[in-house]
Amino acid sequence: MLDPTAAEFAELAVRLHDEPTVVETLDLVVQYALQAVDCQHAGVTLIHGGQQVETAAATDPFVAELDLVQIECGEGPSLSVLDQPSTMMVRDTREDPRWPKWAERVAALGVRSLLTARLSTGNTNVGTLNLFHSEPGAFDADDEAIASIFARHAAVALANARQTENLWVAIDARKLVGQAQGILMERFDLDADQAFAVLLRYSQHRNLKLRAVADLLVKHRQLPA
Repeated sequence: MLDPTAAEFAELAVRLHDEPTVVETLDLVVQYALQAVDCQHAGVTLIHGGQQVETAAATDPFVAELDLVQIECGEGPSLSVLDQPSTMMVRDTREDPRWPKWAERVAALGVRSLLTARLSTGNTNVGTLNLFHSEPGAFDADDEAIASIFARHAAVALANARQTENLWVAIDARKLVGQAQGILMERFDLDADQAFAVLLRYSQHRNLKLRAVADLLVKHRQLPA
């Protein structure tokens, strides 16, 4: 029989994978984080292009303010965890010497404990899950282990959600191009290959994406002069 923790993680995995979009998945991640670990604030930062960091989900606006401190200081556990062990814990921001500029500023904001876990799939870093508390020593080794497992589930769910969204974008684009081809085929008695060649030439000559050309034709029933 599953113990309560295992059962909760099983339910978490199912619910995360059932979320159809990245936004909905992120919202569920931070909601579950509050339940999985006894924290006061939770957030997810995502990494774009290996450098750009953004607050993608948060339980409250305070989390985005805390993320901004790390970006402005250029240091902090959420940045370090991307290249170091998969989790990092700060027991007391007033005593931790690793990131002095960051620690001083977040301590002044009332944050004394932090637990961050890297969201990664294989060799790809998706972002970080960050948990905050106003009391020192709020997190222990058990919390760190739970956050690590939770982050793995969340990373896979986010990767799947991104792939699903990209898939639907591709499908929509393909349908749009097909509709544009159909208009050209009917109007100018072309076959499918000839109609596609017309769209492609227009795309190249006008320096527009093929989807944009197809969208113009479908909306206006003609290509602009």
